[in-house]
Amino acid sequence: MENNISFQMKVETGDAGYVLEDVPHLTDYIPDLPTYPNPLRSNPAYSVVKQYFVDADDTVPQKVVVHKDGPRGIHFRRAGPRQRVYFAPDEVHAAIVTCGGLCPGLNTVIREIVCALYHMYGVTRVLGIDGGYRGFYSKNTITLTPKVVNDIHKRGGTIIGTSRGGHDKPKIVDSIQDRGINQVLFMFQVYIIGGDGTQKGAAVIYQEVRRRGLKAVVAGIPKTIDNDIPVIDKSFGFDTAVEEAQRAINAAHVEAESAENGIGVVKLMGRYSGFIAMYATLASRDVDLCLIPESPFYLEGEGGLLEYVEKRLKDNGHMVIVVAEGAGQELLAADNLKTSTAKDASGNKLLQDVGLWISDKIKAHFAKIPSMPITLKYIDPTYMIRAVPSNASDNVYCTLLAQSCVHGVMAGYTGFTSGLVNGRQTYIPFNRINEKQNNVVITDRMWARLLSSTNQPSFLRPKDVIEVQKQEEPPTELLDGDNSKANDI
Repeated sequence: MENNISFQMKVETGDAGYVLEDVPHLTDYIPDLPTYPNPLRSNPAYSVVKQYFVDADDTVPQKVVVHKDGPRGIHFRRAGPRQRVYFAPDEVHAAIVTCGGLCPGLNTVIREIVCALYHMYGVTRVLGIDGGYRGFYSKNTITLTPKVVNDIHKRGGTIIGTSRGGHDKPKIVDSIQDRGINQVLFMFQVYIIGGDGTQKGAAVIYQEVRRRGLKAVVAGIPKTIDNDIPVIDKSFGFDTAVEEAQRAINAAHVEAESAENGIGVVKLMGRYSGFIAMYATLASRDVDLCLIPESPFYLEGEGGLLEYVEKRLKDNGHMVIVVAEGAGQELLAADNLKTSTAKDASGNKLLQDVGLWISDKIKAHFAKIPSMPITLKYIDPTYMIRAVPSNASDNVYCTLLAQSCVHGVMAGYTGFTSGLVNGRQTYIPFNRINEKQNNVVITDRMWARLLSSTNQPSFLRPKDVIEVQKQEEPPTELLDGDNSKANDI
């Protein structure tokens, strides 16, 4: 029995430093499986396509900026339909499950998975697992057909429900085996590998399915509104979140501009990564101060946040502050003289409300300055943003992710996620998206663009800059370009 995750990824090397980080396949542990011609050969929708099928050797580079004499670097298998498939349409019994918090686009992905299975491959048995991972063994299922899912993309949330936790691996795989399910497609929360090297969620289920030797594929579409997944260009729902955040920022700006020394404070999602706050700030042009988890700040003293707020009000008469929910948590802990260890069912640390805390600190500061009365409005649109339907951009993206995922499972690939890398759909091994989080790099160009746009200070003292640069030193081959895949979208 294989207990580690190393078998999830097959590594192939080639000339000029070429490395392919491949995904598992059913034939890795079940030899001599029969194959079938891909039904797309006779699909009228594909009759005009010049090249029906993706070449077996097509791969996509993780990085596109390289030196002429440097290595070609890491590649991933290109997504798309293959000439041969490993499931006959009447053999397929597919299941779809959504896990974790809500995110714009969940219903769109569900719809497109069902329609791709049905219209492209003739698959008619698709189940929705009701209520997340726990639904495999404790709740009913929902039969999904193109008619059932026809207009669900117009609604927020997920029609099959979701929950946090519930990773009872044996029970889940028992249910998969008992129901005869052979394709499991997850929209799952990303879990970072802990100190013991273990993983949760879809990756663990894949391992157990493989250990039992089942002809069942497990694939996923990583879901996080925070855009904190490594490797891929962006996560679905992110564009919608940034767009919806504009409404809250605009409301805060109107409130602030309409009052003497008006201050609008907007708290946005971003537990560990500040991408939504950063992009919403850059898009709005009305923000005077953006605070994210990756960039430390301090309140009191010369060059501190309170001094900057006071100066900004004297210059402009109003200001808007955007703060990511994970920003300044160490300051809150120090201020409260205690550190909370409470976690939610997904294992995420429960955060203190930095928006309310910073609002109270600003009010207390100006209470000591009678000559500068302020009007402060605090807006927290978090759950409104999560619950909206996806916008046009995300709808298209969700369609590509879903169809790519379906092509992959029909071709027998397993233990992978469908993701966009440098504008191309790819199949990425589970462990690559679980191994770390993607963060805003505050020594990179995108954060510099934000500082220039808002004209805010970085709040980094000279010694802090040196320390941050040491921590974020890019590899040699990237020194002339951005060293984060999402900072220069």
